[in-house]
Amino acid sequence: MTTGTDDSFEALYDRLQAVTTRLEEGNLPLEESVTLYEEGMVLAQRCQALLATVEQRIETLREQYEDGFSR
Repeated sequence: MTTGTDDSFEALYDRLQAVTTRLEEGNLPLEESVTLYEEGMVLAQRCQALLATVEQRIETLREQYEDGFSR
């Protein structure tokens, strides 16, 4: 599981990639596979939440920019 020391999108995504690679390689005990899958799902949700936040910020900036030209 992640330690929470670096919650940047890049750090979370890197960890998600590492988890995915381990799962794709196979040869893991069932319990470890399930634990890694669970961690991957949490990481994916956190990445998606960060992306949604950034997307909203960009949309707000775009609207402000467009409003500045329509005045």
